[in-house]
Amino acid sequence: MNLVSWSPFREMEGFFDRYNRLLSDRDLAGLGDEALRTNLNWRPRADISESKKEYLIKAELPEVERDDIYIEIENGMLTISGERQMEKDEETEKQHRIESFYGKFSRSFSLPSDVDESKISAKTKSGVLKVHLPKTKPTVAKPIEISVG
Repeated sequence: MNLVSWSPFREMEGFFDRYNRLLSDRDLAGLGDEALRTNLNWRPRADISESKKEYLIKAELPEVERDDIYIEIENGMLTISGERQMEKDEETEKQHRIESFYGKFSRSFSLPSDVDESKISAKTKSGVLKVHLPKTKPTVAKPIEISVG
């Protein structure tokens, strides 16, 4: 039997290592508690591109049903939220490893001033949500002369 001396610094290092893995949206496999891995709030990955006519947000939402996705615009912010449900048959299935994210998610994006909010559209296909943000001609503020009486 080998004796290992207790080191509080090594224990703290292990704690921070587990904490960093918890915050990482890439590797939750090393955590010991399945409930912790599957009931986290998570953030879907998103790509944003721009063309002459529009901005495009592509968010990865694997296994998220269309009815579980909510898109809202408020005060110049576009928010995509929803929930990815974990389907598990308790009687016949035993999970050995869970690396996917389940639970509630939310992402918010500031909208540029040249987006026509009334014409924003979204579609989901093959686990990818595409939000189309059409551009509008920017309005140029004209100075208003006010006479002093």
